[in-house]
Amino acid sequence: MKPEDIKLTDWMRIVMGEVPWDFLLEEVLRLAFLYALILFSMRLMGKRMAGQLSRNEMAALVALAATVGIPMQVPDRGMLPALVVALVIIGVQRWVAHRAFKNKRFEYLALDHIGILVKDGCFQMDELKLATLARERVIAQLRSQGIDHLGKVKRLYMESRGAFTIKQQQPSKPGLSLIPDWDQEMLSRQKIAKDTFACTLCGTISKGAHPPSRKCKCGSEQWVPAVIS
Repeated sequence: MKPEDIKLTDWMRIVMGEVPWDFLLEEVLRLAFLYALILFSMRLMGKRMAGQLSRNEMAALVALAATVGIPMQVPDRGMLPALVVALVIIGVQRWVAHRAFKNKRFEYLALDHIGILVKDGCFQMDELKLATLARERVIAQLRSQGIDHLGKVKRLYMESRGAFTIKQQQPSKPGLSLIPDWDQEMLSRQKIAKDTFACTLCGTISKGAHPPSRKCKCGSEQWVPAVIS
Protein backbone atom coordinates (compact mmCIF):
# COMPACT_ATOMS: atom_id res chain seq x y z
CA MET A 1 0.00 0.00 0.00
CA LYS A 2 1.32 3.41 -0.97
CA PRO A 3 1.48 6.25 1.61
CA GLU A 4 -1.00 8.34 -0.37
CA ASP A 5 -3.57 5.50 -0.13
CA ILE A 6 -3.73 5.83 3.68
CA LYS A 7 -6.54 8.15 4.76
CA LEU A 8 -7.98 8.47 8.25
CA THR A 9 -11.49 8.84 6.84
CA ASP A 10 -11.33 5.59 4.87
CA TRP A 11 -13.40 3.56 7.33
CA MET A 12 -13.91 0.60 5.00
CA ARG A 13 -10.16 0.12 4.76
CA ILE A 14 -9.75 0.50 8.55
CA VAL A 15 -12.52 -1.99 9.32
CA MET A 16 -12.18 -4.51 6.49
CA GLY A 17 -8.62 -4.03 5.33
CA GLU A 18 -8.11 -5.08 1.71
CA VAL A 19 -10.11 -8.30 1.71
CA PRO A 20 -13.54 -8.80 0.12
CA TRP A 21 -16.67 -9.38 2.18
CA ASP A 22 -16.75 -13.02 1.07
CA PHE A 23 -13.57 -13.62 3.04
CA LEU A 24 -15.47 -13.05 6.30
CA LEU A 25 -17.42 -16.27 5.75
CA GLU A 26 -14.25 -18.08 4.73
CA GLU A 27 -12.54 -16.78 7.86
CA VAL A 28 -15.25 -18.36 10.02
CA LEU A 29 -14.49 -21.71 8.38
CA ARG A 30 -10.75 -21.17 8.78
CA LEU A 31 -11.18 -20.24 12.45
CA ALA A 32 -13.31 -23.32 13.13
CA PHE A 33 -10.71 -25.58 11.49
CA LEU A 34 -7.70 -23.98 13.21
CA TYR A 35 -9.44 -23.90 16.60
CA ALA A 36 -10.17 -27.61 16.26
CA LEU A 37 -6.54 -28.13 15.21
CA ILE A 38 -5.28 -26.37 18.37
CA LEU A 39 -7.57 -28.43 20.62
CA PHE A 40 -6.57 -31.66 18.88
CA SER A 41 -2.88 -30.77 19.08
CA MET A 42 -3.08 -29.98 22.79
CA ARG A 43 -4.93 -33.25 23.32
CA LEU A 44 -2.11 -35.16 21.60
CA MET A 45 0.50 -33.32 23.68
CA GLY A 46 -1.03 -34.62 26.92
CA LYS A 47 -3.10 -33.49 29.89
CA ARG A 48 -0.31 -31.27 31.20
CA MET A 49 -1.13 -28.78 28.44
CA ALA A 50 -4.34 -27.95 30.34
CA GLY A 51 -2.45 -27.23 33.57
CA GLN A 52 0.67 -25.31 34.49
CA LEU A 53 3.14 -25.62 31.63
CA SER A 54 6.78 -26.60 31.55
CA ARG A 55 9.24 -24.78 29.28
CA ASN A 56 8.86 -27.48 26.65
CA GLU A 57 5.08 -27.27 26.72
CA MET A 58 5.04 -23.48 26.75
CA ALA A 59 7.38 -23.37 23.73
CA ALA A 60 5.12 -25.82 21.88
CA LEU A 61 2.00 -23.80 22.69
CA VAL A 62 3.55 -20.48 21.60
CA ALA A 63 4.84 -22.03 18.36
CA LEU A 64 1.43 -23.57 17.69
CA ALA A 65 -0.32 -20.23 18.26
CA ALA A 66 2.11 -18.45 15.93
CA THR A 67 1.57 -21.11 13.28
CA VAL A 68 -2.20 -20.73 13.05
CA GLY A 69 -2.22 -16.92 13.23
CA ILE A 70 -1.29 -16.18 9.62
CA PRO A 71 -3.65 -18.57 7.78
CA MET A 72 -6.45 -17.43 10.08
CA GLN A 73 -6.21 -13.84 8.82
CA VAL A 74 -4.50 -13.84 5.41
CA PRO A 75 -6.63 -15.05 2.47
CA ASP A 76 -3.73 -16.09 0.23
CA ARG A 77 -2.29 -18.52 2.79
CA GLY A 78 -3.60 -22.08 2.86
CA MET A 79 -4.29 -24.16 5.96
CA LEU A 80 -2.28 -27.25 4.98
CA PRO A 81 1.08 -25.68 6.00
CA ALA A 82 -0.39 -24.90 9.44
CA LEU A 83 -1.45 -28.54 9.76
CA VAL A 84 2.03 -29.78 8.79
CA VAL A 85 3.76 -27.41 11.22
CA ALA A 86 1.36 -28.41 14.02
CA LEU A 87 2.19 -32.09 13.45
CA VAL A 88 5.92 -31.29 13.61
CA ILE A 89 5.44 -29.34 16.86
CA ILE A 90 3.46 -32.21 18.36
CA GLY A 91 6.13 -34.71 17.33
CA VAL A 92 8.98 -32.64 18.79
CA GLN A 93 7.11 -31.97 22.03
CA ARG A 94 6.27 -35.65 22.55
CA TRP A 95 9.84 -36.69 21.70
CA VAL A 96 11.29 -34.22 24.22
CA ALA A 97 8.85 -35.40 26.92
CA HIS A 98 9.66 -39.06 26.23
CA ARG A 99 13.41 -38.42 26.14
CA ALA A 100 13.26 -36.44 29.39
CA PHE A 101 11.39 -39.31 31.05
CA LYS A 102 14.12 -41.77 30.03
CA ASN A 103 17.20 -39.62 30.62
CA LYS A 104 17.72 -37.47 33.74
CA ARG A 105 20.54 -35.46 32.17
CA PHE A 106 18.43 -34.63 29.15
CA GLU A 107 15.54 -33.72 31.47
CA TYR A 108 17.81 -31.24 33.27
CA LEU A 109 19.02 -29.71 29.99
CA ALA A 110 15.57 -29.44 28.44
CA LEU A 111 13.29 -28.79 31.40
CA ASP A 112 15.69 -27.42 34.06
CA HIS A 113 15.97 -28.71 37.64
CA ILE A 114 14.11 -28.35 40.92
CA GLY A 115 15.75 -25.66 43.05
CA ILE A 116 15.66 -25.22 46.83
CA LEU A 117 15.07 -21.52 47.50
CA VAL A 118 14.61 -21.81 51.28
CA LYS A 119 16.28 -24.51 53.37
CA ASP A 120 15.68 -24.87 57.12
CA GLY A 121 14.47 -21.29 57.43
CA CYS A 122 17.24 -19.66 55.36
CA PHE A 123 17.24 -18.24 51.85
CA GLN A 124 19.62 -20.04 49.51
CA MET A 125 21.11 -17.00 47.83
CA ASP A 126 22.98 -18.95 45.15
CA GLU A 127 19.75 -20.64 44.06
CA LEU A 128 17.94 -17.31 43.94
CA LYS A 129 20.63 -15.91 41.67
CA LEU A 130 20.58 -19.03 39.49
CA ALA A 131 16.81 -18.76 39.13
CA THR A 132 17.11 -14.99 38.45
CA LEU A 133 14.37 -14.57 41.02
CA ALA A 134 13.93 -11.52 43.21
CA ARG A 135 14.01 -12.19 46.94
CA GLU A 136 10.89 -10.05 47.42
CA ARG A 137 9.00 -12.26 44.96
CA VAL A 138 9.75 -15.29 47.13
CA ILE A 139 8.74 -13.43 50.28
CA ALA A 140 5.45 -12.42 48.65
CA GLN A 141 4.82 -16.05 47.70
CA LEU A 142 5.38 -17.19 51.29
CA ARG A 143 3.11 -14.47 52.68
CA SER A 144 0.39 -15.52 50.24
CA GLN A 145 0.52 -18.97 51.86
CA GLY A 146 0.02 -17.49 55.34
CA ILE A 147 3.69 -17.77 56.38
CA ASP A 148 4.85 -14.73 58.35
CA HIS A 149 8.43 -15.75 59.19
CA LEU A 150 11.10 -18.02 57.73
CA GLY A 151 11.23 -20.27 60.79
CA LYS A 152 8.02 -21.89 59.55
CA VAL A 153 9.65 -23.07 56.31
CA LYS A 154 11.49 -26.39 56.14
CA ARG A 155 11.83 -26.29 52.35
CA LEU A 156 10.66 -24.05 49.55
CA TYR A 157 11.11 -25.76 46.21
CA MET A 158 10.91 -24.06 42.84
CA GLU A 159 9.67 -26.68 40.42
CA SER A 160 11.05 -26.92 36.89
CA ARG A 161 7.81 -25.42 35.55
CA GLY A 162 8.25 -22.35 37.80
CA ALA A 163 5.68 -23.23 40.49
CA PHE A 164 6.48 -23.13 44.21
CA THR A 165 6.08 -26.03 46.66
CA ILE A 166 6.31 -25.35 50.40
CA LYS A 167 7.09 -27.87 53.12
CA GLN A 168 6.52 -26.29 56.51
CA GLN A 169 8.69 -26.76 59.59
CA GLN A 170 6.96 -28.78 62.33
CA PRO A 171 7.17 -27.32 64.90
CA SER A 172 8.34 -23.92 63.72
CA LYS A 173 11.58 -22.39 64.96
CA PRO A 174 12.78 -18.77 65.28
CA GLY A 175 13.17 -17.03 61.95
CA LEU A 176 13.31 -13.78 60.02
CA SER A 177 10.01 -11.91 59.93
CA LEU A 178 8.42 -11.64 56.48
CA ILE A 179 6.11 -8.79 57.45
CA PRO A 180 6.97 -5.47 55.68
CA ASP A 181 8.82 -2.96 57.86
CA TRP A 182 6.11 -0.34 57.42
CA ASP A 183 3.35 -2.59 58.81
CA GLN A 184 4.06 -1.90 62.46
CA GLU A 185 0.66 -3.19 63.55
CA MET A 186 1.36 -6.72 62.27
CA LEU A 187 4.98 -6.61 63.43
CA SER A 188 3.87 -5.79 66.96
CA ARG A 189 1.76 -8.98 67.01
CA GLN A 190 4.77 -11.22 66.37
CA LYS A 191 6.55 -12.73 69.37
CA ILE A 192 10.25 -11.94 69.62
CA ALA A 193 12.49 -14.98 70.18
CA LYS A 194 14.75 -14.52 73.22
CA ASP A 195 18.48 -13.97 72.53
CA THR A 196 18.05 -14.89 68.87
CA PHE A 197 18.85 -12.75 65.83
CA ALA A 198 18.29 -13.25 62.11
CA CYS A 199 20.24 -11.94 59.14
CA THR A 200 18.08 -9.44 57.29
CA LEU A 201 19.15 -10.79 53.89
CA CYS A 202 19.20 -14.59 54.08
CA GLY A 203 17.59 -15.29 57.46
CA THR A 204 20.54 -17.12 59.04
CA ILE A 205 19.99 -17.46 62.80
CA SER A 206 22.53 -16.43 65.45
CA LYS A 207 22.17 -16.99 69.20
CA GLY A 208 23.32 -14.39 71.68
CA ALA A 209 22.26 -11.55 73.93
CA HIS A 210 23.34 -8.97 71.35
CA PRO A 211 23.30 -8.78 67.55
CA PRO A 212 26.45 -10.35 66.01
CA SER A 213 29.24 -7.94 65.08
CA ARG A 214 30.41 -10.25 62.30
CA LYS A 215 29.21 -10.51 58.72
CA CYS A 216 26.76 -13.22 57.79
CA LYS A 217 27.83 -15.90 55.31
CA CYS A 218 25.75 -14.09 52.67
CA GLY A 219 27.77 -10.90 53.19
CA SER A 220 25.14 -8.89 55.06
CA GLU A 221 26.08 -7.08 58.26
CA GLN A 222 22.54 -6.32 59.39
CA TRP A 223 20.79 -8.43 62.04
CA VAL A 224 17.33 -8.10 63.57
CA PRO A 225 15.56 -9.96 66.41
CA ALA A 226 14.13 -13.22 65.19
CA VAL A 227 10.45 -14.00 65.75
CA ILE A 228 8.66 -17.17 66.77
CA SER A 229 5.06 -18.33 66.47
